[in-house]
Amino acid sequence: MLRKASAEDLKEILEIYNQGIEDGLATFEEDLKDKDYMENWFAAHQGRYAVFIAVNEDGKITGWASINPYNTRTAYYGVGELSIYIHRDFRGKGIGHKLLQVLEDEARLQGFYKIVLFTFPINKLGQGLYRKLNYREVGLFKNQGRLRGKFVDVMLMEKLLFNQEYYL
Repeated sequence: MLRKASAEDLKEILEIYNQGIEDGLATFEEDLKDKDYMENWFAAHQGRYAVFIAVNEDGKITGWASINPYNTRTAYYGVGELSIYIHRDFRGKGIGHKLLQVLEDEARLQGFYKIVLFTFPINKLGQGLYRKLNYREVGLFKNQGRLRGKFVDVMLMEKLLFNQEYYL
């Protein structure tokens, strides 16, 4: 089941996010996050910056995805940045695909015309998902940041949610 996240889901969302930090495949964050961090993050993800969760038949949250602000300039109002994290016990089982589809539908409803994402080149599972849903590679930032003392490249990907004629 997929649904919008609520404040009651934050403990499990935090657990999954901290797994992503520990695994070092999806974020430059190195310090595990706490309840206060997650509550502040969630407060900033209301309205058009939605968070969706996937819940299995046992009621366990298996993954989450969010639309994040890309840039505060007015020119970028219709561009959202994507985050998606899957519980390590459920990766590769199609949950990310479902979350990404519902997130794209919500993005369209909220007036986004484009979603961008930043991914580490070593995250092949994530890139496979994005390519399957027609995200395209835009470029590669060499040595974009440091993670655990080593430089890491970052790949930029994007998807246009509407065709160009929609805006004319």
